[in-house]
Amino acid sequence: MNLERAMQAHYQAIESVTESSQLLTELVAKMTDGLKQGHKVLWMGNGGSAADAQHMAAELMVRYVKNRAPLASIALTTDTSILTAHTNDFEFETVFSRQIEGLAKPGDIVIGLTTSGQSVNVVKGMEAAQRLGCLTVAMTGKQPTVLAELADFCFQVNSNETARIQEAHSFISHLLCEGLDAAFD
Repeated sequence: MNLERAMQAHYQAIESVTESSQLLTELVAKMTDGLKQGHKVLWMGNGGSAADAQHMAAELMVRYVKNRAPLASIALTTDTSILTAHTNDFEFETVFSRQIEGLAKPGDIVIGLTTSGQSVNVVKGMEAAQRLGCLTVAMTGKQPTVLAELADFCFQVNSNETARIQEAHSFISHLLCEGLDAAFD
């Protein structure tokens, strides 16, 4: 383990979030408006990003720091029956888009986490969300991707290391949760 290299990567990741602070503020405002109008947040990702999606959905549904009413939020990565039935009967590439088509309504917020920005199922999910009129948010690594261009909001972490990107995604997501905590009693 190279602690100095990891610290430098963290600094770069935090710096990229700092550069996006206005974007983060704008997103919190849009999410607050949407949630107050009865919309929900849908999260998606693969592997560690799937775990992060579940973690963040729980932060909104249960609580982040303060006790408040639950905020409608679900991770599209948690229902093993849907995941296995869909990938068996159709294909893995459409596992999120199918759920978005069934669960999302115009005005809902769809957040896709992918360190590479290339996950086909996340891209297809984002495309489905766009077609439905959802607010779309992508969190990726530093490489330019179609997902970054597709989403209404994109947070590109200035790193190519999967672990550092995931840690930054968690940092960004916690800032979203903090902003939403402040907006709701």
